[in-house]
Amino acid sequence: MSHQPIVFEEWKTADGALIAVARLNSPKALNTLSLEMIRMLTPQLKSWAEDDRVRAVWIEAEGDKAFCAGGDIVALYRSMTEPQSESGVSEGVAFFTEEYEMDYLIHSFPKPVVCWGHGLAMGGGVGIIVGASHRVVTEASMLAMPESSIGLYPDVAAGWFLNRAPGRTGLFLGLTGARMNAADALFVGLADRFIKHELKAAVVADLTAHNWQGEDAFAVVGSVLRQHENQSADALPESPVRAHFDAINRVTDADSLTDMVAQMTELSSTEGWLAKATRPLAAASPTSLALCWQHLRNCRLDSLSEVLAKELTLSQNCLSKGEFAEGVRALLIDKDKQPRWRYASLAEMDSEWIDSFFKD
Repeated sequence: MSHQPIVFEEWKTADGALIAVARLNSPKALNTLSLEMIRMLTPQLKSWAEDDRVRAVWIEAEGDKAFCAGGDIVALYRSMTEPQSESGVSEGVAFFTEEYEMDYLIHSFPKPVVCWGHGLAMGGGVGIIVGASHRVVTEASMLAMPESSIGLYPDVAAGWFLNRAPGRTGLFLGLTGARMNAADALFVGLADRFIKHELKAAVVADLTAHNWQGEDAFAVVGSVLRQHENQSADALPESPVRAHFDAINRVTDADSLTDMVAQMTELSSTEGWLAKATRPLAAASPTSLALCWQHLRNCRLDSLSEVLAKELTLSQNCLSKGEFAEGVRALLIDKDKQPRWRYASLAEMDSEWIDSFFKD
């Protein structure tokens, strides 16, 4: 039996209905999302949407470390640096195209989708969690969109969900890649419920013990999760994003990105959470910071599908323009942590360079 990177199961309920389960199953690789996994999950989700016996979908991950540490960027690096296949569509283009289709499918799914977002979730992992109708975080949840450290930008619908975070917290989190705990994820709208991980088996037992016939499936899931959330309140951490909300809005208040990043960088020499959150700005790709800022501005009034269409254009350009490949090389291939960014600072950057990423 070869290793399956996603395991599918069906849990029978008391009245013979089904809860369909998708479990990311590469814990040693922190459940990194590959094109193969996307091509397994997408058709399975479509078939569950059509199957009348399936009342709800449950998405989880194997292991305690990570829900999903993001997309398989090492495979994307190979796609960017090796000669292209005869077919003409690079693996990178296929990856982003099919990943965004899958994300949209989760967001628009006609039945409840419970995502048990335990452990680390970055980039593409956040993309899966955020689309679910019932997004559960635990005491071990840690979410981040750290793409600017590798010459990419926050994608997987971040142009949609970061713009919907309170104040300018979405912009701050997108530029810095700062890690969010469970309480932060609830505050900025990336999660719905905090439940202690040890209660997972009890949640599953309650869902399967239920009679779903004639019931509103969303209400069934909501009532079960609410009950276990109430039992978990004592374990909910403080939310630093909420605690520093006014400071975050103050440092992101500027008339240009250069001024904004300068204000944010001033915090990195201080102490505490804000200092730790803003320190990665020094090593980030200036191109990535400009893409994130411009992308969030461009998407302010867009629908989810409009955002994903814009992100597909942006990501395809990131595959071909070199900054993303250099970021992955420095962090994950050669591991020298010395990326040679095209522009060393925002001040030197050419606006035409940034504009070119947004063109088909």
